Amino acid sequence: MFRKMQLWPQLLFLGIILSALVVMASTMGYMKVGFIEVLRVFGAEILGEGRFAASTDPIVKAVVLDVRIPRILAAAIVGGTLAISGAVFQGILLNPLADPYTLGVSAGAAFGASIALILNITLLGGFNVAVFAFVGALLTLAVVMYLAASAGSFSSNNLILSGVIVAAILSAGISFIKYMADEQMSVIIFWLMGSLSSKSWSDVLILLFFSGTGAGVCFYFSRDLNIMSLGGKTAGSLGVDSSKMMPILLVTASLMAAVCVSVSGIIGFVGLLVPHMARMATGPDNRRLIPVSFLCGAILLLAADTVTRAVLPAEVPIGVLTALIGGPFFCYIFRKRQKTQSQHGF
Repeated sequence: MFRKMQLWPQLLFLGIILSALVVMASTMGYMKVGFIEVLRVFGAEILGEGRFAASTDPIVKAVVLDVRIPRILAAAIVGGTLAISGAVFQGILLNPLADPYTLGVSAGAAFGASIALILNITLLGGFNVAVFAFVGALLTLAVVMYLAASAGSFSSNNLILSGVIVAAILSAGISFIKYMADEQMSVIIFWLMGSLSSKSWSDVLILLFFSGTGAGVCFYFSRDLNIMSLGGKTAGSLGVDSSKMMPILLVTASLMAAVCVSVSGIIGFVGLLVPHMARMATGPDNRRLIPVSFLCGAILLLAADTVTRAVLPAEVPIGVLTALIGGPFFCYIFRKRQKTQSQHGF
C-alpha cells in the first residue's frame, strides 16, 4: 500500500513519524520531561515569548533545547545523510553491498581523528577531532580516486578495489596509533565506535549546511543516476556522460559521509541497510528513493540513538547498536545475491 502512494503522501507520512519521534525522544532521558512540557518549550521557541514561555520551567527548557534537541537533530541528519550517500553509492557502483564507506572514507576519517587525539592537538578548540577526521576522509578519497582512474574514467571494480586497499593500509595505521596510545586509548576506541553524545547547535548547523547541499546535488542528478544504472553505453546514447557524472556524485556522496563521520564517529550499516528498505517501499527510481531514504535513515538512527540514550541501562556507542542491527541484514543481502548469481549462471 505504501509503495502505491505518490511521493508527497509518502514524504508526509514519514515526516509525521519523524516529528512524533523527535517529540517523544525529547521527553526521554535521565531527567523525565512530560509531553506537555516539551510542547510548551517548542511553542515558546517557535511562536515567541508568551503564555508558553511563562509556564515553562527554565531547567526543563535548558535540558530540552540545549542538551537533547541538538543531539536529536544531529542523529536525524546523520542518519538521513548516510542513507542518501548509501543509495547514491549503490546506484553508481551497481552493487547492493556498497555503502558510504566503500571508498575508505571511514578509515581515512578514523586515521585523521586518531592523529588528533593521540597528539592532543588543541589549535581548533573543540573542533580538532572533527576537522582532522574530515581532512583525513578527503585525502583518502583523493588517493582512492587517483588509484582508480583509468584512461580518464572510473570503473566500479577499480573504485571498490582501491577503496579496500587504502582502507587496509589506514587500518594498519590506526592499529599502530592505538598501540602507541596510552591514556588516550579509550578515547580513540570510543570515537571509532561512534557516538552522538554532547552534540551542540554548532554541530547541527555544520551538518545542515553540508548535508543539505549534498542532498540537493544528489537529488538534482537523480534522473541522471537512474540512466547511469542502465550502463555506460546506454547512458551515453541517452545524453548522460557517465565519465563526468560519476566523479561528481562519488565526491558528493563521499563528502556527505565524511562530514557525518567527522561529527559522530563511525556509524556503520545505516547507509547499507536503509536504501534497501526504502527501495522495498518506494521502488528503484532515485527521484523517489533519495528523499524517502533520507527520512527513513533519520527515523532509524534517531530511534536507535534514543534506545541507547534513554532505554538501555548504560549508554552503548551508537555504532555498536547499528552494527548489531545491520550485520545480520548484511549477511542476508550477501547470501541472497549469491543465490541470484547462481540461478543466472554467473
